[in-house]
Amino acid sequence: MDNKEFNQVWFKPVTKVGMWTLLTAAILSFLPSIYLYLVHGAAPSFSTALKAWGMIATLYGAFYVVEPISYYSILGLSGTYLSFLSGNISNLRLPCAGMALEVTDTKPGTKEAEVISTLGITGSVITNLIGVTLAAFVGTMLIKLFPPALADAFRNYTVPAILGAVFGQFAFKYPKLAVIGIGIPVLLRYTTGMSAWMLIIAAVFGTIGIARILYNKENKSNNTTSEA
Repeated sequence: MDNKEFNQVWFKPVTKVGMWTLLTAAILSFLPSIYLYLVHGAAPSFSTALKAWGMIATLYGAFYVVEPISYYSILGLSGTYLSFLSGNISNLRLPCAGMALEVTDTKPGTKEAEVISTLGITGSVITNLIGVTLAAFVGTMLIKLFPPALADAFRNYTVPAILGAVFGQFAFKYPKLAVIGIGIPVLLRYTTGMSAWMLIIAAVFGTIGIARILYNKENKSNNTTSEA
């Protein structure tokens, strides 16, 4: 299937469905606020709402730019729509998409990867729904039975452990980039006064930039070798 045909069969329907699905979800997320205002007359002033948004944007604003760009090569177009709608991207959707590509030996960024990553993410959404439902009823009860130290460990270290596993998964495949990806934020953290959101942007786009340079250098070396 050539790019033009794939664009007609895959990208256009995915964009249409994904765009309207996300917009609908965004609008529906305001329903609780609308209900509180219409039924109980409770609503913050514009200045209060703007301040609240500013606080959230300060904490998470960097992710508005970083996540869609840095995750796209693994998630693909449809996977990006699915992931941003269902959530748990870095600790669930991305690992599942990456593992789906790995076990099928599919190169990221290709047409095949679009389909494979979508299947992996879709499976993770279904599994996640079942798991979250069970966790809601069983997980809380189990944590109450654990000793305090073990319960605190689950609460505090589960997400870092998952993110560390994701990093390790890709570090084995791209060891040079793993060193760079860790080195940039560590270096900037101890040599500059950058805030956390600036460190995130610098680390992500710095790693992407260096990866591009290494990729071009490797291609140039391979072409020179083949010509010789």
